[in-house]
Amino acid sequence: MRTTRIGLTVAAMLMAGSAAQAQVSDDAVKIGVLTDHSGGFAYLVGKHSVEAAQMAVDDFGGKVLGKPISVVTADHQNKADIASAISRKWFETEGVDTITDVAGSAVALATQEIARSRGKVLLISGAATTELTGKACSETTSQWSYDTYAFAKGTASQVTKQGGDSWYFLTSDYAFGHSLQRDASRFVEASGGKVLGSVRFPFGSPDFSSFLLQAQASKAKVIGLAMSGADLLSAVKQAREFGIVQSGQNLASLVIYINDIEGVGLNVAQGLTLTTSFYWDANDETRAWAKRFMERSGGFIPNLITAGTYASVLHYLKAVEAAGTDEGKAVAAKMKELPVNDFYNKNVQIRADGRVMHKTFLMKVKSPADSKYRGDFYQQLAEMSGDESFKPLAESECPLVKK
Repeated sequence: MRTTRIGLTVAAMLMAGSAAQAQVSDDAVKIGVLTDHSGGFAYLVGKHSVEAAQMAVDDFGGKVLGKPISVVTADHQNKADIASAISRKWFETEGVDTITDVAGSAVALATQEIARSRGKVLLISGAATTELTGKACSETTSQWSYDTYAFAKGTASQVTKQGGDSWYFLTSDYAFGHSLQRDASRFVEASGGKVLGSVRFPFGSPDFSSFLLQAQASKAKVIGLAMSGADLLSAVKQAREFGIVQSGQNLASLVIYINDIEGVGLNVAQGLTLTTSFYWDANDETRAWAKRFMERSGGFIPNLITAGTYASVLHYLKAVEAAGTDEGKAVAAKMKELPVNDFYNKNVQIRADGRVMHKTFLMKVKSPADSKYRGDFYQQLAEMSGDESFKPLAESECPLVKK
């Protein structure tokens, strides 16, 4: 009997040891950066998001639970079917444990369904539609950086209250643009303004003349640009060429990145009011991190997606370590349990719907005379807490939220 007990004990120890070793699948943790490497968002994300993810891995130490961490990337080409195919292959045959960035709302929604069906963690830093934490929410998805509700609320409300009480929207014809216009319209009307109309254009349009002329004919005080990336830059430049701003109408960009400000120049962008969740020049911590990133990236000024990608990967790795496994649902639960802490997030919670409840800031673009050095672009007008910024849970359509 004593021999039998010893045998059972040894067997149990071997099984326990085997289970412990199996806590990290494939003896490695692999992070996939699914992003735009060749299209209209590539200058904002692409290789810069890959660098942000790798920087987070390096800062974490390169290993988790004693296993190596690697970063892979692919170009989704801004097509939902391509994003689905890549994420499916990554999860099923290439050992990818989590995907980050996923720039573009349509590709993010498609990727979320693949991740949901396979119980994998999705870290969305590059897509802004509120559907991701709304009716399409998933227990293994978290949404970082921004969403259309928060940015539309910050900009539309403020511009309307300052006298821009009639709006006409130029809207990119995909999930992101639709969501942005819907949310902005709500806040324009809640602030006492009116929406006079809108026109949708296909993503990647080279010519905005007909759309801008429709907006001009509306006589709206504000032309709301519900778009981003290369489309936004083209629309702003063409609006200047047509003299729309000079004739008295104002442009309001509902989502604009610091790299866009640099691209069009302060002469064009000065006075623009915008909302952001990250500014590299906000304080000593953000400046120190941004300096390290710019040294690694050849001088690229990190934007809110860059910062969100870094923060999401770092928090994911902390959760893997705390959970003792890279199993998706366990890690996602631990991510919600642990507060998010990094160089710009301080004790930030991830809600049940996956929304990361960080602060947002209302900014005004400086004039060339007020800017003292490269990247010195913003004057902070207001700071908003996560609760002030994002859609209340009482309004959520997420089935994970208990009401």
